[in-house]
Amino acid sequence: MEYILYLLLGGLISVLSGFFGVGGGFILTPILLLLGFSPLEAITTSLFFTVGTSISGITAHIRMKNILWKEGLTMGLSGIAATQLARPLVYALEARGWDDIVIPFLYIVLLAYFAIKMIRQGRKKDEEIAAPADFSLPKLLAVGFLGGFVSATLGVGGGFIIVPLIITSLGFNPKKAVGTSLFAVLLIVSVGFISYAVDTDINYFIGLMLIAGALVGSQFGARMTSYFENKEMNAMLGILYLVTLAGAVLKLFDLNKTGLVIMGMFILYFFTMSIRKIKTEKAKKKG
Repeated sequence: MEYILYLLLGGLISVLSGFFGVGGGFILTPILLLLGFSPLEAITTSLFFTVGTSISGITAHIRMKNILWKEGLTMGLSGIAATQLARPLVYALEARGWDDIVIPFLYIVLLAYFAIKMIRQGRKKDEEIAAPADFSLPKLLAVGFLGGFVSATLGVGGGFIIVPLIITSLGFNPKKAVGTSLFAVLLIVSVGFISYAVDTDINYFIGLMLIAGALVGSQFGARMTSYFENKEMNAMLGILYLVTLAGAVLKLFDLNKTGLVIMGMFILYFFTMSIRKIKTEKAKKKG
């Protein structure tokens, strides 16, 4: 029964991953911490899961032509270099017993910042969001490096940083940002996972059950982007950051069940909105 729950959890998270282009790890890691995993186990398991969700999500975005390959490769290679610098930091924190405090605290700071950024972006009309043809190479390298460093430090894909930064700082169209981010994330997490897996024991069956659920979920999530306007996607991503932020804060106060309930409420809200959008779109086509 426990493994079936991980199967369902993988499916639900991967829908959000495919929709927002965030790899899924930044949602899964705090949930695993709330479920009692150690920080290193949560990080390694989340990176393993994110490899699977990224591969699945990318196939849908390729068909939708949402991936800018050159930009994604640039950010991915920069992020890979950053993972190798961040990993020793995580082991040092664990050795000193600081990982249970420092890692959730970093989540809180980053989630608060990007929640504000994306909610503000969600207030703009689509025509106000510029989409330049050429992107700054130094900025792409900087975004990829930051995404990779955070990926290896927090056990996330890095997409939850890459997506808002390339939208707000580089002017990416949100849908292109989602697809391109997933490609960069796949490169980053593949190397990050291998680096951790050498020294960290995890329950691979749980990881495989999470990925099995993800194989269907991320495909559905990627297709859902066609039903939402850009500003709606930005605003909902901001809300997702706030919800995940609440879970990280509650973890620090040992209110794990409350954190899980809040995250569950957002997932229910997201699926309710998605069903409404699909029904509205089908009604328009019939009319």
